[in-house]
Amino acid sequence: MSGFGKVEGKTFLITGGASGLGAGYVESFLKDGAKSVAILDISEQAGKALVEKLNKVYPGKVIFIKWDVSNEENLIRAFNEVVEKFKTVDVLINNAGIMNDSSHIWRKASEVNYLGLVSLTLKGIKHMNKEEGGKGGTIINVASVAAFMKNPFLPIYAGAKAAVLQFTHSIASGLTEDTGVRVMTMCFGATDTPLLHNLDKLVYDQKFGKVLLDLVDDDYIIQKAESAIKGVVDTFKQGYNKSVWLVADDKPVQDITQLINNAYEKIQKAIYPSMPFY
Repeated sequence: MSGFGKVEGKTFLITGGASGLGAGYVESFLKDGAKSVAILDISEQAGKALVEKLNKVYPGKVIFIKWDVSNEENLIRAFNEVVEKFKTVDVLINNAGIMNDSSHIWRKASEVNYLGLVSLTLKGIKHMNKEEGGKGGTIINVASVAAFMKNPFLPIYAGAKAAVLQFTHSIASGLTEDTGVRVMTMCFGATDTPLLHNLDKLVYDQKFGKVLLDLVDDDYIIQKAESAIKGVVDTFKQGYNKSVWLVADDKPVQDITQLINNAYEKIQKAIYPSMPFY
């Protein structure tokens, strides 16, 4: 599928794009020649401020839509508004996320981290699918290394990210070349973003708060936000359908698809020896 990695002339929809890593993707793709970018975020003030700043450099290329990923009606309205404005969505990056397992946030966080991502992915595939009149396109779903590591401190967040990895890999496996759509997973290691602030308040059980803080301080390399941003851009430029990518420890992005496939296939063969592996 040639032309997938070309940024020039493409329209991007980026969730959680008003600040942090999302804002970094927006700026990077604009610098590389994106035709237009739609930022979807719950933070109206940050979103409008970013659009005002960017449109001074890239006149008329960026729009902001206030959007709640956990609200299906709001999600549909926002997606349709982007299509109406730009006529197409060539690239969808499901970046919005909340890392908070505390008792009053975890359900909302799970809706954002998984259900909203699933809904937008389904809408994106239907919109892009060449077999249904679309132009083809790319979807990148942001997971985390938490997807394949046991995490007793943030089990709900880890579960949601594991679901993102499994959902993305599974749905991508059903896409043929004729659809013109590639769907990929991005997994970040610990990254210097607001998600890592006040970790002791985000655990599901407060007895783990100090333990997690000490663990991060002593055992984790916190990579720069710029490393994660570059990893997403590089994945867009060189990735392929069903692929899984890792950015951690400020190292270049790594294709870990075969590593993931080997693990899945070994488990599947142990349970269902005769079942074909996709």
